[in-house]
Amino acid sequence: MPSHRTRPWGRVAAVAVTSTLLVSVAAGTASAAPATPKSPIAVGYLGAVSSIDADATAIGTKVLREGGNAVDAAVATAAALGVTDPFSAGVGGGGFFVYYDARSGKVSTLDGRETAPKTANENLFVENGAAIPFDQAVTSGLGVGIPGTPATWQDALRKWGTQPLSKIIKPAEKLAKNGFTVDKTFHDQIANNAVRFAAFPSTRSLYLPGGAPPVVGTKFANPDLGATYDKLAAEGTSALYRGPIGADIARTVQHPPVDPASTLNVRPGNLTTGDLAAYKTIERTPTHTQYRGLDVYGMPAPSSGGLTVGEALNILENVDVSKLSKADYLHYFMESTRLAFADRNRWIGDPAFVDVPAKELLSQRFADTRACLINPAKAGTSPVAPADPRNPVPCAAGTTGAPTPYEGENTTHLTTSDRWGNVVAYTLTIEQEGGSGIVVPGRGFLLNNELTDFSFTPVTPGVPDPNLPGSGKRPRSSMAPTIVLEHGKPLLAVGSPGGASIITTVLQVLLGRLDRGLTLPQAIAAPRVSQRNSAAAQVEQEFLNLPETAALRAKGQGFSTAPAEIGAATGVEKLRDGRWLAAAEPVRRGIGSAQVVLPVRFPWDE
Repeated sequence: MPSHRTRPWGRVAAVAVTSTLLVSVAAGTASAAPATPKSPIAVGYLGAVSSIDADATAIGTKVLREGGNAVDAAVATAAALGVTDPFSAGVGGGGFFVYYDARSGKVSTLDGRETAPKTANENLFVENGAAIPFDQAVTSGLGVGIPGTPATWQDALRKWGTQPLSKIIKPAEKLAKNGFTVDKTFHDQIANNAVRFAAFPSTRSLYLPGGAPPVVGTKFANPDLGATYDKLAAEGTSALYRGPIGADIARTVQHPPVDPASTLNVRPGNLTTGDLAAYKTIERTPTHTQYRGLDVYGMPAPSSGGLTVGEALNILENVDVSKLSKADYLHYFMESTRLAFADRNRWIGDPAFVDVPAKELLSQRFADTRACLINPAKAGTSPVAPADPRNPVPCAAGTTGAPTPYEGENTTHLTTSDRWGNVVAYTLTIEQEGGSGIVVPGRGFLLNNELTDFSFTPVTPGVPDPNLPGSGKRPRSSMAPTIVLEHGKPLLAVGSPGGASIITTVLQVLLGRLDRGLTLPQAIAAPRVSQRNSAAAQVEQEFLNLPETAALRAKGQGFSTAPAEIGAATGVEKLRDGRWLAAAEPVRRGIGSAQVVLPVRFPWDE
């Protein structure tokens, strides 16, 4: 197999294999323009990209076509999503990067999670002895963590890429300066946050020109973000962590640029340029569990994604999910996550601050002691209590429940693969839809509100909470970028946004594909339910319409009375015939975008 760092493409480089082109229009124009075409499924050769956005996917695919590898394509796609999906991810946020290296057969991860400022302590969100209102923490400088996304891009490229950040970020810079076509999702996300965005002149002038969101079908440009990307390309991430961009971030957090006429109570934060200079990504050993003879790799703590998905899979090893009726399968799926979330809430936090029993949580022995609590005829009563994975007692139900706190749901996930067989699953975020709501003046990007992923006070009084704030601490996440190997080779990679529902979405997609006979596109499209150790599971309307839902209710499963859209997954799969399948959402978030480098086989590839 050729080196994954090889650049030449021979004759393939000259072939224009997709008709998707970025439309170049002068920045600032508002005339109607055709959107880049979207397709949620693509099959072909030499690599694949799947994301929520057509422009971002096209940029990542072009990088592959021109000789880049899966890591190069992932970073280029992520940078483009910072332009077109800025309310979910961008320079002001963080994320988790999982990489499979075809040459070594090794899976690696990069922790680019945001960190709390040095001055933070467990009372970060406590005033006068009580937790401050959640919405006041969301829209504040207090909730802003030190961004990890730029460092993730640079470090991933240095470790595993073939091209420098200065080159990889350029297509996104061009996209920001020239603009893209506004779709309904982009418009609606601004409309949903109009009150917050209007409170900050820097945000208002960018996203509410003339006092209203940009019209669907018109061009939207962000020249300030283009200039930020240009500076990162020229100077590297030091421009942010030790330079003028970082100085602007610290100033904005400490003195939020609030319109004096606003009635919002916007608290300042204590993030400093010293905090930015001290930030580092961390390469961590991935979580690993075996399921039906497959190797499932994910993101370790401070993400709870890999550990919780892994525990649920181990619980389900106790039943042949493929042979259950659909209603019984869904019941077991929901009960596995009910139990796994109880354990997640009690034990998982930043491993630099708390002793996370990761090995024990992923042991089959521990999972077996939890699986026997599942009654095939009756749902459990939430909040279920956690168990001690270091001292597992078969079928022992605890006494103190462990409810799941709220997490912001607006994240984004992308997956890439290349001609050498390398694969990336990358989830990134700024937390809430629109993050903190604060655009750094003159820089064109929103700041995260990621520190609100901490528990403001202990979730269960009297029980140690591993996710309280702390100096330099990383808040617990549910992001679950996942790579599945078969006999050491990639089978599929998948991930999703959705806050805590990320875990259940990824698990449901895996079960649909691996156990229930669904194709990857079918598994992604399937109606979703998310049981996270609560009396009523989060649910989509399409799920409530299933004929099996009545049987689930008869077993005692409860469902929310306010159905919601759950997640926006993307994935890639290596098919038996050697082709790559890229899959994205066919409906959710306005349809995702999947592309492959070469959708047909050419004579010289025989």
